[in-house]
Amino acid sequence: MDLSALFTDLAHRPAEAAAALPALAPAVLNGHPGGHPNSPAWLLWHAARQMDVQLAQLTGGTEVWAEGWRDRLNLGPAGDGIGYGDGPETAARMRSDDQEGLTGYLADVCAAAAWYAASLRDGQWEEIIDDSYDPPVTRATRLVSIIDDAAQHVGQAAYVAGMPAL
Repeated sequence: MDLSALFTDLAHRPAEAAAALPALAPAVLNGHPGGHPNSPAWLLWHAARQMDVQLAQLTGGTEVWAEGWRDRLNLGPAGDGIGYGDGPETAARMRSDDQEGLTGYLADVCAAAAWYAASLRDGQWEEIIDDSYDPPVTRATRLVSIIDDAAQHVGQAAYVAGMPAL
């Protein structure tokens, strides 16, 4: 099995799912069903940001965020974070009416992840990249983790998008 080809395909999945979301009214995009602090806007942003930051760490390159998305999405200092460790108040304050921008940012990050996966060769997948965990984390494990995290958050946004109006 060609892991590079498999991961190249997998990396696009969160963006494809996000692109299939219906257009959400700002009240829904920024809504908090059941009082949950993570709105669909936050979920889409976080799906892309966590992937972007971790991918930049893997590649040693720059974040896609810095390529115009920071300015377009205009989320202020909170947008520069990644959402890990955000308290409910911080997450609840994240607002964006730009669903197209959020999904576009995710698509660009997924494309960068696919490019990176396609560049990897046999042996690189098994390299230990973080030995602070037990067991140590390989490059493949980290890629699975960041893509899975993005897919789960897009799925959460899709769940909210499919809710009937309350």
